[in-house]
Amino acid sequence: MHTLTRRSLLKSAAVASAAWAVPPLRAAESVAAVTHYLAAHARPDGGYAFADQQRSHLTPTYAVIGAYRLVGQMPPNRVALTDYVRTHHPRELKKLEQERRIFEFQQVQSLVWLGDPAGEFHERLKTWTAPLPYLKQYEQHGYPIFQSELGLVQCRALLGMDIEPLKPAFSDYVTARRRANGSYNNTPTVDGGDGHAMNTLWGLQAARVLGLPADKKAETIAWLRACQVPSGGFTYQPSPDFGGVDDVAYTRAALKGLKLLGGEPMNREACLAWLRSLANADGGFADRPGWLSNPLATYYALDALDALGEVKTVATMARRTAPAKLVLPRNLQVWSIQIESHGTGSPAEAVALAAGLRIDLWGAKNAKPEWLARVRALAAEQKVPVQFFRANEEYGTWTDVPGLGTYSHMSDVIAPAHTDIGPPLGTRGEASPPVSWLEFRQRRIEPLQGGQGRMVWQFGENEELVRALLDDSVGRGGFAAISTFHFGNPDFMNSEPFLQRWRGLIPYIGLQDAHGTEPWWFADQTTGYRTLFLATEPTWGGWLNALQQNWVVAVRHDDMSRGETWMHSGSDEVRDFVQARESDWRWWSGDQAKACRPLVSLVALRPEDEFEVGRPAQGIALRVRCAWKNTPQGMPQTPLAEFVKLRVGGADVLPTLVERKRPNGNGLADRYHLYVLPEGADGKTGTRTATVVAREIVTKREVTQTVRF
Repeated sequence: MHTLTRRSLLKSAAVASAAWAVPPLRAAESVAAVTHYLAAHARPDGGYAFADQQRSHLTPTYAVIGAYRLVGQMPPNRVALTDYVRTHHPRELKKLEQERRIFEFQQVQSLVWLGDPAGEFHERLKTWTAPLPYLKQYEQHGYPIFQSELGLVQCRALLGMDIEPLKPAFSDYVTARRRANGSYNNTPTVDGGDGHAMNTLWGLQAARVLGLPADKKAETIAWLRACQVPSGGFTYQPSPDFGGVDDVAYTRAALKGLKLLGGEPMNREACLAWLRSLANADGGFADRPGWLSNPLATYYALDALDALGEVKTVATMARRTAPAKLVLPRNLQVWSIQIESHGTGSPAEAVALAAGLRIDLWGAKNAKPEWLARVRALAAEQKVPVQFFRANEEYGTWTDVPGLGTYSHMSDVIAPAHTDIGPPLGTRGEASPPVSWLEFRQRRIEPLQGGQGRMVWQFGENEELVRALLDDSVGRGGFAAISTFHFGNPDFMNSEPFLQRWRGLIPYIGLQDAHGTEPWWFADQTTGYRTLFLATEPTWGGWLNALQQNWVVAVRHDDMSRGETWMHSGSDEVRDFVQARESDWRWWSGDQAKACRPLVSLVALRPEDEFEVGRPAQGIALRVRCAWKNTPQGMPQTPLAEFVKLRVGGADVLPTLVERKRPNGNGLADRYHLYVLPEGADGKTGTRTATVVAREIVTKREVTQTVRF
């Protein structure tokens, strides 16, 4: 049995604190390309960002620090960098729905690399002594995320903390996930499924720290060696059913695992050649040959070379020629699409929001066919140039991936309003049997694509699972877009930074994921972020072509972005094209914006308007809603405008204020002024006019809206 004493832990922490004692390369200029690449990701906030981002993030910062260490250098501005790492856990942007302990690991490891004692982490880490179950609404069994939980074990080891409090829960947790072949994975072994190279490395490291028996050494070495593919790189398990690509993260994990066990790859020279093939002209490394560089892939590549004892070869490494700059057709224009906007509530106000915000394509979430028919008819009648399409979140769909778990939030579809896309696999409120990924492809994605629809990736925090599914999608179609900005998460790139891996391969979009019953009370989200795409015309065909070409940019500018403009794009060229035409699509800053949020809604209601709240039993009623700031769940929160007066046929009238409380009694669920026209004044003898006046609270300016009925 391997036993790790407190003395050996303190010794290992001391070694980690002196982690810069990596043998430097023979000449400073030999690594100039790498350090130039790393330095290009520095930002004024003290950290490092992914290439297309102005905001630094903990994960690329961790990767850059690790990469500098591997080439024998200390990053510049160490004091500011240390402060950034200490204060920029991703939860600082917005509290995460659940703790992600992998980020504590990245903080602690980065600080240790920088020679900082990271003493303030001790008290927090002491409160965590057991794996944290994952939320069962996302993973059916509540299985903890293996790498994230074992990040806690590594933190204690790095800081020289007592390991004993972890042993009762973590020893059983880790042991239960070791396969007979020596590999580890996210689910218990009794559930079936093979191991995963990344989880195997985490498992081996944790087993050493916890003092678990050092058994199955030969079996684990053989399993890791079998993950090597003919290219020389490694995939995540021997002969996986899908997504079995060679990847720098898998290769690094396998090589470090082999080194830990005293093993070697089956074909060392092929592996070394494959790692060299990841070197790009910009000085960085890619996840796979020919892909874009990113800081995390660069760190993984250098760490893999170090595991082979070959990091010094960076000095003489040939680099891939820079790709030609993308040249976009001159006749392209920038158009707007909202995905999973409201498909319930007032069709009239959905059309008004689309008109004011200049939304070209509006994806109606889980809309009834009758709602879609009504809203399309209104848009045509009012000559509002918006097309409504289906954008459904298919609740009740569970996908099972052996070894990784059974996950929801897999089925978000977009499709034209009237095509046959096949039935959903699950039903909201019912426990539908899980399907395999191969079944999901055959039974859901294939019919969807046959009806000119596409599947959108919403979110997933199990990195190993997401990698397999999205890599399979890159190789043979599947998920056609990745969500970033979201109603409940300011940016999935913040909580799932590994999504940067697919930049240039799968387009990034904003996902409204509309909540609440009324589009008017979700307008903060509808106004705050959107997806822009390049096409000659704002048609469904133009949108599909933009997805295929990756001519897509997700944009956010609202209170959540702190008044800054956040973007995610597939390429610099597409981003630059969109930015150069900002005046065409900008929706903020008053007179500079061609699109703006309506401050008041006036709708004439008739008995047959089944989707409109406040419709009369007979005759006509007028409903006025003023703009309010809203909760993320689609409820009015704080007024932005106030009612002044309502005139009907030239005379002022007094409507009734209607307020409906939320189910819990805290706050409003709806608020409007309603005026029911007297009997006989229903407009049958001719067209009548009503005008509402509202006042913007901050500026005191008055706005009007007129309807004819």
